[in-house]
Amino acid sequence: MSTPDIRTPDPAGEPLREEPDPGAAAPPPEAGGEPEPRPRRRLWWIAALIGAAIVLYLIFGRSARRAPDEAGRGAAAGKPGAARAVPVIAATARIGDLPVRLVGLGTVTPLNTVTVRSRVDGQLLTVNYKEGELVHEGDVLAQIDPRPFQVQLTQAEGQAAKDTAALQNSQADLARFESLQAAGVLPTQQLDAQRATVRQNQASIQSDQGAIEAAKLNIAYSRITAPITGRVGLRLMDPGNMVHASDQNGIVVITQLEPISVVFSLPADRLPQVLVGFRAGKTLAVAAFDRDMRTQLATGTLSAVDNQIDPTTGTVRLRAIFPNKDGALFPNQFVNASLLVDTLQKAVLIPGAGIQRSPQSTYVWLVKPDSTVEMRDVEVALSEGDVVAVRKGLAAGDRVVVDGVDKLQQGTRVAVTDAQGRGAPSAAASGALPPNAAPVPGSAPAPGSAPAAGSAPRAASSSAPAKRP
Repeated sequence: MSTPDIRTPDPAGEPLREEPDPGAAAPPPEAGGEPEPRPRRRLWWIAALIGAAIVLYLIFGRSARRAPDEAGRGAAAGKPGAARAVPVIAATARIGDLPVRLVGLGTVTPLNTVTVRSRVDGQLLTVNYKEGELVHEGDVLAQIDPRPFQVQLTQAEGQAAKDTAALQNSQADLARFESLQAAGVLPTQQLDAQRATVRQNQASIQSDQGAIEAAKLNIAYSRITAPITGRVGLRLMDPGNMVHASDQNGIVVITQLEPISVVFSLPADRLPQVLVGFRAGKTLAVAAFDRDMRTQLATGTLSAVDNQIDPTTGTVRLRAIFPNKDGALFPNQFVNASLLVDTLQKAVLIPGAGIQRSPQSTYVWLVKPDSTVEMRDVEVALSEGDVVAVRKGLAAGDRVVVDGVDKLQQGTRVAVTDAQGRGAPSAAASGALPPNAAPVPGSAPAPGSAPAAGSAPRAASSSAPAKRP
């Protein structure tokens, strides 16, 4: 059925143009005529379809290429999951003995200090020691001019000889008086007077002998010797000077260094802990450390405890004896005396850096087998230097974080480095395991080369592309 041709007359009288039917076929072009142009709206639809196709290609095509690339990088990292691990340093709790020590500030005190002075007056001739050298008991340190005392000795010996001759004469007279008195020709009074003369001469000889010994002693005192073995100080008097027995400064000071003592103080409430072993006769070891408690200078034993407590400081003084063969301790030196009073047997020990404290509790960051951390409360029994004994909360073999705790939270995944090998990456980070060590669960060695130490490896999965973090 054809559509009726409806024509509308044109007011201008021009012939009307027949509208073509959209469903009918286009009439063939007339010979020699130009082709009819396409509608412009059809070109816009084609351009819109091409643009939509380009946008869809850019979106889905790039995502399809990115997923295999990320999967490959994740597989190279060798670890499932997408979360980055926090690098930390951990130490393993162990069973051991922890010494119980009491530390107090002490002063090195010599057992004997002698100021050598002259006992006689005279001129100092020679000094036979070098400043700061070690001298032994009996060594001659200085020589005073002995000639005045030798003159006194000669005079005393002469007087003794004179008195000896007088004694002999009086004794001879006494013998004759006794024979005459026995014959009855000598009065008894004269005999008694002679006997008194003999005794007087004997006393004079005894006095002369004392003068001789005094002169000899002064000669001996002119040779000044060391009364003890020790180290001499700086010289206090030079040769040529006159010395007197009344001089206060003396000639030299000798200090005994072997052995030497350290007098230190401890709080009074620690005294019962010390007296338990001291009164039982145990040898309590004392170690002397430097001011920073880093270098041990000497080792000795406790020798005495003071008999009273200082009420102003609430401390008690103790003395320890040190052999000091190497001369490490010097008089009046300040040291830290560490007294060993007991030993904590079979305790769980960890480094002190692993202990964390909060207003509520004392805790550690425990590394679990799946390489995540857990906050665990512990009870500290004792600390000695950088080692802490844990009474409750840990067991031997547990690993605690000792460095890198700032970024940790409950359940954080970590990349662990052994505290004994801080310079080398751990097995979880590098894929290389030490002897007799098991790998961390959830980790796999990276193919090719290991990642750089201190950086967390990317996670990968062999079954699905890894998600971007």
